Amino acid sequence: MIENYGLTIQVIGEVLIAFTLLRVHHRVLSDRKIDKKVFSEMKLEQKFGYIGVACIVAGYLIQVI
Repeated sequence: MIENYGLTIQVIGEVLIAFTLLRVHHRVLSDRKIDKKVFSEMKLEQKFGYIGVACIVAGYLIQVI
């Protein structure tokens, strides 16, 4: 049963990282320049990326333990 939680957390982490990557690329492509607004959004998305990585690691540890 706990393995299902690990897999779920891992998938959430992977989706967060993918979503973050897509949002950054979309923002840069739509603006065609980098300004303060883009930098602030990139910082926020970077935090989501770190959360995603933490979810992947937590999911892996749950599956292994």
